[in-house]
Amino acid sequence: MAAHTEPGSAGTPVTFNENGDAPGRYDIFQYQINNMSTAEYKVIGHWTSQLHLNMEALQWVTDDYILPASVCSLPCRTGERKKVVKGVSCCWHCERCEGYHFQASEFTCELCSYEMRPNQNRTGCQPIPIIKLEWYSPWALVPVFISVLGIITTTFVIVTFVRYNDTPIVRASGREMSYVLLTGIFLCYIVTFPMIAAPDVAVCSLRRIFLGLGMCFSYAALLTKTNRIHRIFEQGKKAVTAPRFISPASQLIITSALISVQLLGVLVWFAADPPHTFVDYGEQRTQDPGNARGVLKCDISDLSLICSLGYSILLMVTCTVYAIKTRSVPETFNEAKPIGFTMYTTCIIWLAFIPIFFGTAQSEERMYIQTATLTISLSLSASVSLGMLYMPKVYIIIFHPEQNVPKRKHSFKAIVTAATMTTKLSQLAAERPNGEVKTELCEGVEPSGKSLENH
Repeated sequence: MAAHTEPGSAGTPVTFNENGDAPGRYDIFQYQINNMSTAEYKVIGHWTSQLHLNMEALQWVTDDYILPASVCSLPCRTGERKKVVKGVSCCWHCERCEGYHFQASEFTCELCSYEMRPNQNRTGCQPIPIIKLEWYSPWALVPVFISVLGIITTTFVIVTFVRYNDTPIVRASGREMSYVLLTGIFLCYIVTFPMIAAPDVAVCSLRRIFLGLGMCFSYAALLTKTNRIHRIFEQGKKAVTAPRFISPASQLIITSALISVQLLGVLVWFAADPPHTFVDYGEQRTQDPGNARGVLKCDISDLSLICSLGYSILLMVTCTVYAIKTRSVPETFNEAKPIGFTMYTTCIIWLAFIPIFFGTAQSEERMYIQTATLTISLSLSASVSLGMLYMPKVYIIIFHPEQNVPKRKHSFKAIVTAATMTTKLSQLAAERPNGEVKTELCEGVEPSGKSLENH
């Protein structure tokens, strides 16, 4: 039956629907806080045939008149996935794609590949920036500054020695071994530059060659010197004849043999694993993908570094042992005491290097700290050798040429006798309470026998 309208007793129309029911008439109330801070119901609209609302009479928590959205969950923002509430398809929680994940679809986040990171709005992935140690970085400027000073100083010493090559003080220091040692010192300073330069195949090759070569040159020469002194005085306890292989040519051959071991090891390294570069994405893979960086490196692992420097450190330790054994020889003989002080100081430098270098293996600044530590340690050890062994000689050559005169040559027997007597006198002095010792050693007697030039 169709809707029917009849006038009522009040003259207003009365409407019935097809079911014979009158249409509903409703007042709409909202529970509000009035000005007296009490709660009450207030009419905000009515319903007859349609809804009529007084928008200005509405009150919401936000103090505005905008109707809240009549939905269970609002749409998620970019970079967020929907986690649907179980059993209610129109309700969900929005979860942001965290870490190295990006929004793959409306409902899923996926992990970027290892060399990638999410873009800013996490809708996809982008390559991780690749970095290297830059020349303008403070981690590079300090080692380079020290190295440049060392190169200038070493060059000055070499030029001075070449210019005054035939003077007594240069001859007495053993010219051949001095030039080998100065070459090693120079190489220790030079290695700073390939260690900081941008890695490529050529730079990586130079790093492998020069990383331990400078130390090997230096400590092979020093070891040969200290071993020569030790053998001379050990032989002197048995006979008055000089030991074998103490001539300059023999010393060069022994030093070259020691250096060739380092070069042979480098050649084997080249053959077994040709140099190349790679990008290390793990070293600076931070919790925040925005700070993640890939580090361009040469393929020199910590183990390879230890092997490359290990032989030179072995030479250094052996040289230190011989320096201790020859500490009581006469002061005028073959720089024994300056070599000893050099080796003690160098050992302290490298003992400090080990915990700093390997203790920062997990640091985000690992590349910078380790490179700076290694290059500065090499430069400092070279500076110690240069300062203690050669700067006093250069000072005398330039500022006190009157002291650059030949000294009386001592025979092998006289030198050994002096060293033996010095040792005995020291022992007797320790045994006597008053420390008084008498000796019949006559310094005015001219020694006889075969003389030693380089002492």
